[in-house]
Amino acid sequence: MSKLTIRACTRGDANALARLYQQSAAYLRSLGDKGTFHFNADAYLRDGFGEHPAFEGILAELDNKAVGYLLYTFTYDTDRTMRILYVLDLLVDEHARRQSIGRKLMERANEIAKARGAGELFWAVYKN
Repeated sequence: MSKLTIRACTRGDANALARLYQQSAAYLRSLGDKGTFHFNADAYLRDGFGEHPAFEGILAELDNKAVGYLLYTFTYDTDRTMRILYVLDLLVDEHARRQSIGRKLMERANEIAKARGAGELFWAVYKN
């Protein structure tokens, strides 16, 4: 039986996240997206850590191997005076899908949102 762990991302996860992100970029290219995909290990380290990180993340590990991640940031709605957890990126390795890993990442994101006082979790997806 495989063991799934969901934990906070660390600096040591830079290469794993970059590898997984490339699957996302390849998928978007397959849909015809002509954009340039800049996210890599260096961007992860530069923008995800330090005094004012642009995002935070959680990592899914199956038997100690990174198989998915969710990156998020918090924003604020002045009209509703409410914090919002905004999911920036969610990916599960194509070889690890159909094991509820994406669902477990979203459940953890929801727990984080509640613990930090957010009244809403926002996630947008591509329509293909």
